[in-house]
Amino acid sequence: MKRCPSCSRTFTDVSLNFCLEDGTPLVNDTAMDPGATLRYDSRETAPPATEIYSPRAPVQTPRTPVRYETPSAAKSPPISNQWSPLQPMPAQKKSNAVWWIVGGIVVAGIVVVGVAVMILALASMGSNGNSNTNTRNSNARVTNRNTNTNNSNLNTNASLPSSKADDFSDETWGKGNFSYGDISYVDGEYRMKAKENSYLVMYAPSNDFSTENARVRVTAQDVDGGAVSSGYGLIVHGQKDAAGQLNDYALLIFTGDQPQYQIVKHKAGVQTTVVPWTKSSAILTGTGANQLEVRARGAELSFYINGQQVNRITDNEIKKGVAGFYTSGISEVAFDNLEIKR
Repeated sequence: MKRCPSCSRTFTDVSLNFCLEDGTPLVNDTAMDPGATLRYDSRETAPPATEIYSPRAPVQTPRTPVRYETPSAAKSPPISNQWSPLQPMPAQKKSNAVWWIVGGIVVAGIVVVGVAVMILALASMGSNGNSNTNTRNSNARVTNRNTNTNNSNLNTNASLPSSKADDFSDETWGKGNFSYGDISYVDGEYRMKAKENSYLVMYAPSNDFSTENARVRVTAQDVDGGAVSSGYGLIVHGQKDAAGQLNDYALLIFTGDQPQYQIVKHKAGVQTTVVPWTKSSAILTGTGANQLEVRARGAELSFYINGQQVNRITDNEIKKGVAGFYTSGISEVAFDNLEIKR
């Protein structure tokens, strides 16, 4: 006889190996140890397991700022049929119809190009003679245009003398007491003295002193030897606009213990620095007379001190005007022997 250890049912059929009730393997009833512990089905004897209720975790808002990183493959495995801007767009399968369309476009393009080439070839065969004639006429017109340009340049300075000099023996430049300083003639020199914390500018009295495409040279000297605080020097291309504002370039020097030069520009009355203060051994200090020179060629200006070139600039804003002088501070400066050559 056999018995089910789970439900304790007995079966007389010795050929059965499993319980017909719950499928538990049968054991021989005669082989069972009376003192052995019997196994019971937990569904019948054990109390039901306690279920723990866990509410859904609350959604958390990330703190600001958030560090944005590209997730690695281990942390964020790819999801089918989705795309992220951090990952390349998955390739889409192309249907065979696409290839037929592309092929048709290529064939049509080849046909169009072939037709265009044939048309251009026929047109060029019938117009070779005319194109050569037109080319010669075009060259002739270019020659005439260049000639007119040269005449225009010549006419710009046609009324001006080839050279102009002033040793200031005649009092033709402006003089007097002004709101920004005083100007006078003393011992055949043109002298200027500005007010404290200001600068004083004087332009030449006529267009004969034009500096367009000219070499301009003057001798400048600090009479008092007080090292003019903001410099003094030579002006080129000086002109006043419709509002009466200054427009020019100026080469200024400082003749103190550490001699320096500076290049400034006045545009609509506003002074700006073109070249900042730069030390130069070409400048004589104290009351030594320094020869200042500016050579103008179109938009290019070259600056010389005592025959030594110190700088060169190119500026298209102001290309013509007259010579002039600049001084600043309360030390008196004398200008003499102005020369202009074109």
